[in-house]
Amino acid sequence: MPSTPARTTVLRAAGTCLAVELAEPVPRVLHWGADLGDLTGADLAALALTAEPAVLNNSVDIPRRFTLWPTEADGWSGTPAHAGHLDGTAAAPRLRLSGADHREDPDGGGELTVRLADDGNGLDVALTYRLAPSGVLAVQAELTRREGAGAAPYDLAQALTLLPLPRRATELLDFTGKWSRERSPQSRPFTHGTHARDVRRGKPGVDSPYLLVAGEAGFGFARGEVWAVHVAWSGDQRYLAEQLPEGAGVHAGVLGGGELLRPGEIRLAPGESYTTPVSHFAWSDAGLDGLAGRFHALLRARPDHPRTPRPLVLNSWEAVYFDHDQERLMRLAERAAEVGVERFVLDDGWFTGRRSDAAGLGDWSVDPAVWPQGLGPLADHVRALGMDFGLWVEPEMVNLDSGLARAHPDWVLGPATGLGPSARSQYALDLAHPDAHAYVAAALDALVTEYGIAFLKWDHNREVHEAVHAPGDRPAGHVQVEALYRLLDGLRARHPGLEVESCASGGGRIDLGILARTDRVWPSDCNDPVERQAVQRWTGQLLPPELVGTHVGAAASHTTARVTADSFRLATALFGHAGIEQDLTACPPEEIARLTAWSALYRELRPLLHSGRTVRADLEDQARLLHGVVAADGSAALYCWARLTTSPEGQSGRVRLPGLDGAGRYRLRVRTELGLPSLHQTGGPAWLERAVWGWIDLPGAVLATAGLPMPTLNPQQALLIEVRAHG
Repeated sequence: MPSTPARTTVLRAAGTCLAVELAEPVPRVLHWGADLGDLTGADLAALALTAEPAVLNNSVDIPRRFTLWPTEADGWSGTPAHAGHLDGTAAAPRLRLSGADHREDPDGGGELTVRLADDGNGLDVALTYRLAPSGVLAVQAELTRREGAGAAPYDLAQALTLLPLPRRATELLDFTGKWSRERSPQSRPFTHGTHARDVRRGKPGVDSPYLLVAGEAGFGFARGEVWAVHVAWSGDQRYLAEQLPEGAGVHAGVLGGGELLRPGEIRLAPGESYTTPVSHFAWSDAGLDGLAGRFHALLRARPDHPRTPRPLVLNSWEAVYFDHDQERLMRLAERAAEVGVERFVLDDGWFTGRRSDAAGLGDWSVDPAVWPQGLGPLADHVRALGMDFGLWVEPEMVNLDSGLARAHPDWVLGPATGLGPSARSQYALDLAHPDAHAYVAAALDALVTEYGIAFLKWDHNREVHEAVHAPGDRPAGHVQVEALYRLLDGLRARHPGLEVESCASGGGRIDLGILARTDRVWPSDCNDPVERQAVQRWTGQLLPPELVGTHVGAAASHTTARVTADSFRLATALFGHAGIEQDLTACPPEEIARLTAWSALYRELRPLLHSGRTVRADLEDQARLLHGVVAADGSAALYCWARLTTSPEGQSGRVRLPGLDGAGRYRLRVRTELGLPSLHQTGGPAWLERAVWGWIDLPGAVLATAGLPMPTLNPQQALLIEVRAHG
């Protein structure tokens, strides 16, 4: 049961804590970061005393406090928590504490809800902090216009959740990217001013900020104190890190985010509310791997997190593209079953008029010209071979060359004066239109029911510009996302066993809002293993491997035309929810044999890969990568030592295997099922030559502290190293 909190309330879990002083008129954060331990009343008083800053020259005449809901009323000159107005008036919010509740959870963490009132605007704010046992802090606000507060709507321009940062956070890391090169890291010094990343694409985008991290100078995967925020919203977003010369109270900077609201999008009439997306904040003193561990633990603790072994997938796109033929696809399914595939997914091209990407979107019925008996014969054949059946859909989109667009042009999202340019020959469907929503829901329900579909690859292949709808070209970005969530929630409720993948031109919609309704993501349309090593490495900063689709493609990459060795492609695709993206009927016997061996290796190792800790080594040379997964109890590990390009150095020197215990005892071997990598040396090192033939005993002092001398691989090669604890 919630209780009345103490004046200073502390949430603690997994070595981190949040301390809030319920001061008047607006509470403030005293501390967010490392756990301060069990604090006595005197300790809490000392924490509050030392949170009082100096009064600066040429400044407001009271100490500047950085509150839970900072505005100019606090003397705060940075980005305010919220902004808005009443028909051009009442644009200076003035809030006061009106109540609070506190609950502690037996497994660690708990919840604090602080209620604020803006009497001048008739606006109430309920600000909730939930600290999970993983140590991830979820922050969400609900803004409500009071009944009887006047007839004019309150135009909400901004609502962000913000937390303070200390002076030692001097560097920033976030992400950018493009199609087939998602989640490319970028870093910079954290200086005075505002580092803001605004997303205006109707989805997080392939250049998504993804996770904004502030940290100590030189932080890396295993070193440094870091603070981070992720916005769990599948539409327009805003991330920011901000630092003013006068600081933020006794703190130095600010980290936060929320939904990017378009003008006129949220107009609160009396009795109406707006709820911000959840912003997930996390702290770690163990670098980026420490942050990843917290987010992975948060996701794995969800009641609906996938618990069954993640089936090996074959997706038909790079095998046949739009060239659908029942007999050919049945042969492909037979070959897939032979190599150990457990899920067969029919990609784009199955519905009416869909011979290219220029037509058919919106007409979600099977094309009788290509599938005269429907998809039933293929689906039944797939299941008879021991696999489940999946299907590609893009329900939020429409081609103008479609029966749907011709019958219902008013369902196409866009201005009344006319549509702007198409992208990939398509436009967004107005899912907030009740009839359009009902049509899509019924079409998907019918497909899943008729064909016993176990898995939907749910795509979203364009950015949403000019997201307005009738009447009056009202902004529709927010309600479009809400309608998507209702659509997914309703479909999953009607089909509890159905799994859904979030795909958006590859990795263009990966956030914890969509992950609350889906079972995995497609991180990139690029299967080139050189690119995939980086894409998967950084997607894993937020998501555990079992939620990330990792497919092996043909030797010549569909997206880059680069030709790579199959051993490198297979090793790269092993570290995730694995699959195949190529025409197996065209593969020679020796390639089928390697795919079959890889399939068996994936099934053997997925209990470890999909439950362990993701670890990544900090290496000076970016041409080399070392990453792996270590069992939660430390009993086993699998590492990938990979080289992307050549380096000036002839030898790597000793490299520590991250995640192992320096005092432990281990056995090590090289997994050879995928073939051995090509070496840029004539032989050795000595341990490698022995480990190729079987287990060798090596202490943790060597593996984790001194390090192993690693072989120098040729470019685009990888080595798999398995470790087990013993003794």
